[in-house]
Amino acid sequence: MNPATVSVNGRTYRSPERPLVVVCVDGCEPEYINQAIASGRAPFIAALREKGTCLTADCVVPSFTNPNNLSIVTGAPPAVHGICGNYFWDKDAGAEVMMNDPKYLRAGTILAAFAGAGAKVAVVTAKDKLRALLGHKMSGICFSSERAAEATMAANGIDGVPAMVGMAVPSVYSAELSEFVFAAGVKLMERHKPDVMYLSTTDYVQHKVAPGVGVANDFYAMMDRYLGKLDAMGATIVLTADHGMNAKTDAFGRPNIVFLQDVLDRAYEPGTTRVILPITDPYVVHHGALGSFATVYLSPPVAAGDAAARIASLPGIDLVLPRAAACARFELPEDRVGDLVVVSERLTVIGTSHERHDLSGLDAPLRSHGGVSEQRVPLIANRLANALPPGRRWRNFDAFDLALNHLQ
Repeated sequence: MNPATVSVNGRTYRSPERPLVVVCVDGCEPEYINQAIASGRAPFIAALREKGTCLTADCVVPSFTNPNNLSIVTGAPPAVHGICGNYFWDKDAGAEVMMNDPKYLRAGTILAAFAGAGAKVAVVTAKDKLRALLGHKMSGICFSSERAAEATMAANGIDGVPAMVGMAVPSVYSAELSEFVFAAGVKLMERHKPDVMYLSTTDYVQHKVAPGVGVANDFYAMMDRYLGKLDAMGATIVLTADHGMNAKTDAFGRPNIVFLQDVLDRAYEPGTTRVILPITDPYVVHHGALGSFATVYLSPPVAAGDAAARIASLPGIDLVLPRAAACARFELPEDRVGDLVVVSERLTVIGTSHERHDLSGLDAPLRSHGGVSEQRVPLIANRLANALPPGRRWRNFDAFDLALNHLQ
């Protein structure tokens, strides 16, 4: 690379002196790592307590995949980059749509900036829903595990990915989809030697099982092995998460769900309220499109104060805020948020109408995310840091700042 620094969204990053790998582990509640270490299954990560940097950070709320991955790669909250959910109400289109089109992105990424400065950049994400956003205006390698067999030089900067990785393309509902990400990362480091690499997994395992359960420890043991390989190749590694994960059930394992659209339709004329669930994406089998964050659009004659009071009185609801207050607190773009923002408490999720959620695919007690209760995530590096600012509130979107501006 030529420039000594790159500036993106008001922040300046030093160019990497050695290969940098930033890893976003989807759904990584910190206790998953604690339990894997305690079981002896994650020796590489365990050693970082002494020879690395181990912090706890806050993710973006809503604690969902798209807003947090984009926050990490832009170094900024959704108020800057515009991606405030996996799904939203597009007023211009007059429709509920997926927020995975780069046209919704309002800021450049650190990845694109480094690529533009001459760095070799590679991105591997588990699900294809993120690929176009992460790779927006970025020259280099960018593909998903989900569509790895379809990768071409023209579209992805690489072809023959399954042969390179030595794995068949896994099911989108599997731990192996994330393993493919790590295996690809190791092969890319061996063969292409990127200066900057971003790896993003899927939370299939975390939706299925709690920290410390055998399947979870198996997953983190797998991850630990690949991270050790990247470390042995001389890479700087920073690991964080897009969000945590919690059980959303009662004592008998039954889902705790507030079907908010049903509540509002009983209280007001149907069609005068619209509940949007930003967790919604094409991969709903493991969570039924149920999360702990919702936004509500209101039409006359429904008064915001009356609707807010009604929602706040419901069991399981933790927070109801008007748009301006919610966007100020959670750093969200006001034009992409409803009149009210609703956040449920730790053990509860929010649905729209009962008939719109298919829970038949759930083969384990419901675990999900989206609220403040899933905001704490790990921020771990394989190198010691220089003196860190005292009292700083670390965010998951500080990953590149930590890696490039603070590590030894």
